[in-house]
Amino acid sequence: MTSFLAPLRAWHRPLLICAVLMLGLVLVSAAGLVLDGRTLLGEPVWVKPLKFGFAFALYTGTLAWLLTRLRKGKRLGWWIGTAFALAAGIEVAAITIQAARGTFSHFNADQTDPVTLALVPVLTYGVMIVLISQLIIAAVVLIQRTGGPDLNRAIRAGLVLATVGMLLPIYWMVTEIHPRTLTDANGGRVPMYQAHGIGDPDGHGMPLTNWSATGGDFRVPHFVALHGVQVLLLVTAVLGALAARHVWLRDERVRARLVGSAVLGYSGLVAVVTWQAGRGQSLIHPDAATLLAFAVVVLLTGVTSARTIVVARAASSRVV
Repeated sequence: MTSFLAPLRAWHRPLLICAVLMLGLVLVSAAGLVLDGRTLLGEPVWVKPLKFGFAFALYTGTLAWLLTRLRKGKRLGWWIGTAFALAAGIEVAAITIQAARGTFSHFNADQTDPVTLALVPVLTYGVMIVLISQLIIAAVVLIQRTGGPDLNRAIRAGLVLATVGMLLPIYWMVTEIHPRTLTDANGGRVPMYQAHGIGDPDGHGMPLTNWSATGGDFRVPHFVALHGVQVLLLVTAVLGALAARHVWLRDERVRARLVGSAVLGYSGLVAVVTWQAGRGQSLIHPDAATLLAFAVVVLLTGVTSARTIVVARAASSRVV
């Protein structure tokens, strides 16, 4: 574990500061939920900045650590990480300003509101900078080893999944065009374009996340894929901790194979929820085809993991 974690002072400073600021936004948004009763599309206006603050705190914190693992392109990684932190901070600030004003941040086509007109380009170009920075960081990581085979596999696969998660909304935003007019938290009528929902453009209703309960929602695969890197790093850390108690896990190749099984399962999960959303189906209302797809993913993951464990334990017993 000591080789897995780098000293906090060595982490990428701008990304770390960004993560701390995002955590501060989570606290401010939580207070807003208690003190501000306004709603936007059926949810409190402070839910969106809270969710973005939490997601970016988790992701920028992960990147701040990840960039300590680079052996090549450290200077490039530092500058790209800084660009990511600045773009993420500015984008979430724009979202927070619109939430505080009680109006929409994304998909807002109001040409009469000067604040919205000023912030829409910030949101548009902020996303582009975040995505380009993510692609460069992923490329830099993919061309080098960032640790043992298990950690290396987790980081590479996690960044690929996160990049896919960032690209998914772009696909739907250029295919799901729904000009419409909605009412903001102040009672004003706001023209909107594009949407996060498939089948029900502004669907919501799921507990906590407020994802659509009546149709497909691209926020589901976006969230699942984006945070795959944290899940895979957690799997790697747990396997490393268990290796102290189980001899058969002390072989890095065994842990790498188990991480590979986790990658297979998580990638399958992303594929299924993407397919489900694209068919206009809510995450919490899967049909028989979706349930079968989930079952196949679980079965394949379980079989590959079990085979690796059986073989590793048999080899360990022969050595002993």
